[in-house]
Amino acid sequence: MSEVTTAPALSAKDFATDQEVRWCPGCGDYSILAQVQKVMPGLGIPKENIVFISGIGCSSRFPYYMNTFGMHSIHGRATAIASGLKASRPELSVWVVTGDGDSLSIGGNHTIHLLRRNLDINVLMFNNQIYGLTKGQYSPTSEEHKITKSSPMGSIDHPFNPAALALGADGTFVARTMDRDPKHMQAMLLRAYGHKGTSFLEIYQNCNIFNDGAFEIFTEKASKPEETLFLEQGKPLLFGANNNKGIKLDGFKPVVVDLDKGHSVDEVWVHDEADIYKAQILTRIFDNPRSEAHLPRPFGVFYETKRPCYEEVMAAQIDEAKSRKPADLDKLLRGSEVWTIS
Repeated sequence: MSEVTTAPALSAKDFATDQEVRWCPGCGDYSILAQVQKVMPGLGIPKENIVFISGIGCSSRFPYYMNTFGMHSIHGRATAIASGLKASRPELSVWVVTGDGDSLSIGGNHTIHLLRRNLDINVLMFNNQIYGLTKGQYSPTSEEHKITKSSPMGSIDHPFNPAALALGADGTFVARTMDRDPKHMQAMLLRAYGHKGTSFLEIYQNCNIFNDGAFEIFTEKASKPEETLFLEQGKPLLFGANNNKGIKLDGFKPVVVDLDKGHSVDEVWVHDEADIYKAQILTRIFDNPRSEAHLPRPFGVFYETKRPCYEEVMAAQIDEAKSRKPADLDKLLRGSEVWTIS
């Protein structure tokens, strides 16, 4: 009688490689790497069935540091390569790690088509609003008037809003988190993995060398309660140090109400992840946090819906084609114009 054995439980250390992590000291990428390594064991997937694919940029060194299969591909094309892999090997858990420049500039077209096709792939987009690897040029998410090495008088480009862009491409899962909130990031990683289809998770990531403090108003203890709005399914949109403020809709316009000044929690907008129209309003809460009149920045799952995955529909179509006309690959390759050399 053969002995039954079970695979040993994995830990975060099992997903770390022997490679020296070569990001600048203090980079937000370290936190993201740590949280990904922490959640991986809980997914219950053998390491050999997990693949991390990246493009070019600081974030794209990620596959070197994950003890799984991976590929450091070319600029902007990680989503295209991941699509091909998932289509041919649908049983694999495929993760794309990319940056705001990699995925929204040269790779912007690939990103929107992945989202509309809805392959079962997890996209982690590190957003630091700068080109870090090439030493500090403005990126597609840099704010207007940003002074950088490539815009010494200030950028005149209007920036992309990644979450709104993902919704506009009919993404089926759109969420946002930040590098300095490990618990929230872990929760969002698990939600992204649990979604059947393309999950798009924007991660605010501090580049302490070329864009330090870009998101500090959302991460610092003193300002975070007033400047962040954490979305929870079925719960009112409350924020503030004592959850004493809320967001209500005045028609289609979100406004802040103070529960300590005569307003009731019954007036407050209740979050529904399945409401595409309200999700679009939430992604547009993106004004200047340092202006006098502004709303807190939302974090969490904006929107989730179910739609057939591309690779499943493709496989069904291939099976149907085969059933209609049995395939003979050798005959197809030979065609009718062949000859024999004696």
